[in-house]
Amino acid sequence: MRMVDIITKKQRGQPLCEEEFSFFVRGTVDGSIPDYQISAFLMAVYFNGMTGEETALLTKYMAASGDTVDLSGVAGVKADKHSTGGVGDKTTLAVAPMVAACGVKVAKMSGRGLGHTGGTLDKLESIPGFKTGLPREEFLRIVNEVGVCVIGQSGNICPADKKLYAIRDVTGTVQSIPLIASSIMSKKLAAGADCILLDVKVGSGAFMKNREDALALAREMVGIGRAHGKRTAALITGMEAPLGRAIGNALEVAEAVDALKGGGPKDLKELCLALAAHMLALAGKGKLDECRALAGDALASGRALDVFLKMVEAQGGDASAIIDTGLLPKAAVVREVAAERDGFIARMDAEQCGIAAGMLGAGRDTLDSPIDFGAGIVLLKKPGEAARKGEAIAELHTSDEKKIKDAQAVFLSGIEYSDTKIKPAPLILGKVGTE
Repeated sequence: MRMVDIITKKQRGQPLCEEEFSFFVRGTVDGSIPDYQISAFLMAVYFNGMTGEETALLTKYMAASGDTVDLSGVAGVKADKHSTGGVGDKTTLAVAPMVAACGVKVAKMSGRGLGHTGGTLDKLESIPGFKTGLPREEFLRIVNEVGVCVIGQSGNICPADKKLYAIRDVTGTVQSIPLIASSIMSKKLAAGADCILLDVKVGSGAFMKNREDALALAREMVGIGRAHGKRTAALITGMEAPLGRAIGNALEVAEAVDALKGGGPKDLKELCLALAAHMLALAGKGKLDECRALAGDALASGRALDVFLKMVEAQGGDASAIIDTGLLPKAAVVREVAAERDGFIARMDAEQCGIAAGMLGAGRDTLDSPIDFGAGIVLLKKPGEAARKGEAIAELHTSDEKKIKDAQAVFLSGIEYSDTKIKPAPLILGKVGTE
């Protein structure tokens, strides 16, 4: 079998067979297929796409290209959740303990932030002492005893995806729905959960900018999960504006804890309840309305907060910083941003908000860049809310005064006003594979 023949076949729009995908993934990992041929193949896929069966086959061999997580030693049903990335998206911090408090185990491997989107690991590491790198045995022990554990991805999980993504990133082939779907789902399959809920973001702050592409990606991923025997569903959720009011690691932890205590912004609480309900339904805990009631009770009773506290302690974190979030890292400099005119906030561009937060120190330009855990933005106004000229609409948090000016300019570039009150866009825009 020759790689050039596989490339030519895909250039002609012809479907590939299982043996060809096996050959391609194996050669990608062991280096026998050179990068220029991998690039040519990815470009052929970018222009000609793949069938659902082809995408499932590519995902299968990518998932098997390295270590897989055996969760058979964890009692009960295991559920996982994946967000395609957004701004202010701290839902995992609240949803995972809510689901665990209802008796469904959550053994989750998460990622770090890059660019304008935040990462769950960075948020958790803003809790003093919290460890996201744990031995596999310790990870499984915590899942069994606490019900939930969130760690970083093992170094040898899906090595094929690491190689392919690096090449996609520099060849202009990132925006291919089959390649995005296989990248995400190969890691989810390797992580070993029984149920997978996908939160596919759409909007300015998301990877997918329009609803049609988001829906196509959701259908592709749900199809892959089900083809591999996993109970899988997806929600399409809006990311035109940031989720909640906090953007930045420690700021988002504090807001998630507030939600676990029964407070927090309405949109954050609503999405967390929806995600938790769908995860519980996939896990067989009842119909969707029954599962929503279960998730709500886990919040109202304090059981979800208790699970989160136990997870923090089990992973070496300082639980006192959860009981009193004032003990979390704080920025040395806080500056208010004033409204530029009277009116209603009509638009608050999520991507610009995320970029501004990164400029303040909340994000990283490369995977090795240091993070200022206290940096970020607190939104005092959100779309649909009134503001008067000169009134504070946000707070910028940073440890470096010199970063304020440029970050403020980027933030303000994403703000639009209206003379009439606008109705915020719906939070959930679509569903795939749910009731």
